[in-house]
Amino acid sequence: MALMTQYDLHTHSTASDGSLTPTQLVERASQQGVTHLALTDHDGTEGIEEAKRIANQAGIALIPGVEISVSWYGATVHIVGLNLDIDNPELQQGLAQLREYRQTRAEAIAQKLEKAGYPGALEGAARYASKTMLGRVHFARFLVEKGHAKDMKDVFKRFLVRNKPGYVSGEWATLKQAVEWIVAAGGQAVVAHPARYKMTATKRRKLLREFKSLGGVAIEVASGQQHPEEVRTMAKLAEEFDLLASCGSDFHSPDNSWTELGKITTLPPFVTPIWNQWA
Repeated sequence: MALMTQYDLHTHSTASDGSLTPTQLVERASQQGVTHLALTDHDGTEGIEEAKRIANQAGIALIPGVEISVSWYGATVHIVGLNLDIDNPELQQGLAQLREYRQTRAEAIAQKLEKAGYPGALEGAARYASKTMLGRVHFARFLVEKGHAKDMKDVFKRFLVRNKPGYVSGEWATLKQAVEWIVAAGGQAVVAHPARYKMTATKRRKLLREFKSLGGVAIEVASGQQHPEEVRTMAKLAEEFDLLASCGSDFHSPDNSWTELGKITTLPPFVTPIWNQWA
């Protein structure tokens, strides 16, 4: 009996803000029946080589990827890059700039938390982070550890969003830069989880129109165990803008069953999957 092909093209490891190492991520993906896995850590590719070695042993096709943070008309959106040459200098220079900014932002978050009566946040968050990426989720883990919040959701609600003690706005790459870095590295640019952004339907269409004009080729039609009706809505946008359809769990941790590896709502039949163009 032939093995069923299962794509998961949006996942995270400890190289950014995931809870599993690249090795553990690939092993879990194999257990979940994933046959084609993209590691798309935030603003870095440090976990790719390790993941690739383990994927080869497990018989999984590992797609080198990244998820780039973008500031677009006051909103933060994410652009996934797939099938990247991770040694491309233009890509790596761009990602290095973002990681440098992440460090500056982390220091600002820690200072705000200190003023609000929560000392030691920078050092505490760093214990959870990789050497190259310190982000809000690491501060959240520190605050939970110290008993200042009951869980991660509580932290983001009470500490790390606008008008709360640890909020610092992000100034990320432009949409043009993100797409250019991905294209320079021979990759395909994908708008991650487009239904998740708090924007009007008109603004979402503006985003996709601009993204397509810059050389973007796909959107994530299905993100995790998304409601089928929402998936159909995203699929219609892919059809409208002549974009390919990607899918991914956006896996960060085994603790969240809604983003389990390989557990993704099926793509509607009228879209063209991004992997149809792959050899």
